[in-house]
Amino acid sequence: MDPEFVAAVAQAAAGEKINIARFCREHGMSRGVFHKYLTRFRTEGTDGFTRRSTAPHHHPAALAASVAEAVLRARKELDDEGLDNGPISIGWRLEDSGITPVPSPSSVYRILRAHGQIIPQPRKKPRTRRRFEYADPNGCWQIDGMEHYLADGTTVCIIQILDDHSRLDVGSYAAAGETTAGTWAALQQAFAGYGVPVNLLSDNGLAFTGKHRGWMVELERRLAELGVTSIASTPHHPQTCGKNERVHQTLQKWLAARPPAENLAALQHLLDEYRTFYNNRRHQSLGGQTPQQRYDARAKAVPATGPRQPSGVTSRPVSATGVIAFTGCSIVLGRCWAGRSATVYWQGDRVTVMIGDTVARQLTLDRSVRYQRLINPKLSTMS
Repeated sequence: MDPEFVAAVAQAAAGEKINIARFCREHGMSRGVFHKYLTRFRTEGTDGFTRRSTAPHHHPAALAASVAEAVLRARKELDDEGLDNGPISIGWRLEDSGITPVPSPSSVYRILRAHGQIIPQPRKKPRTRRRFEYADPNGCWQIDGMEHYLADGTTVCIIQILDDHSRLDVGSYAAAGETTAGTWAALQQAFAGYGVPVNLLSDNGLAFTGKHRGWMVELERRLAELGVTSIASTPHHPQTCGKNERVHQTLQKWLAARPPAENLAALQHLLDEYRTFYNNRRHQSLGGQTPQQRYDARAKAVPATGPRQPSGVTSRPVSATGVIAFTGCSIVLGRCWAGRSATVYWQGDRVTVMIGDTVARQLTLDRSVRYQRLINPKLSTMS
């Protein structure tokens, strides 16, 4: 407050002669403001100079206390059930409870913030990005394994398979580990319930793919026989399988709210219960639809061609005994090639091994044995 203004108001209140018009003109203020503070000073003394809040006295659009109570109660219920308890999920819970009108997500957010349930973190606000998804159900499934612990601390693996288009959980399978046998068992259950996808996307776990290592694993061979194309994400780029990474969090939170399973059978029972719940619950990324509704809304994609063999090229060092290792097999080339570098061209089990510009060997792998012996011993003496 301007000291000269305070003195002028006090003098005017004491009855001294003050040219108010000139004072206001010289100090750039209206006479109305001067007389407002003069009135306050006469009734309140120096307290009259304290600035008043400009907030409105009435809030006709403010939410009732009962709504705030319902929001906080819904948030706790969702948390106790191991479910997402953000503003959108809270709004859906209130709607299901028959509360009308349902507050907007922004109103729910303000209530949570006002009651200390949310600490604003502006730096974590997600950037707007275009989200890619396959156009049809079964156009692509994502598969990934998630580490989990039984009640006695035993480490097991949950293999989750998610439809990229609808986020439908087509399979959550309890396995002893992320192995070829467990992965194939999970896929067979999913195939039985939902058919065969066009593509299967995975990270670079050895149970899923050997694509970026230059060979084909057993799972890729079996999928090729069904006409399914295996897709491997770029190494160290988990965003490619982001939908599956996100659904792992949902499952982990749901399982954490329940007593740990004693064995794989009990865990599988929990997973079956979770799948039924998850597939029929409204999903934020689907505009409020459930994954099952989204999956059922369109015709299912099917592989366009029959069985096809994946192919590739890779390099392998030749051992001192003239052998290279490839996809779990030992391919004999001959001692004359010892210490050289071989280039392996493969399609399915058909293999051509080149050393420089020379064909060192052509063969079809015999998967019943590991050691792929030379059929023509003369090749071992080639120079």
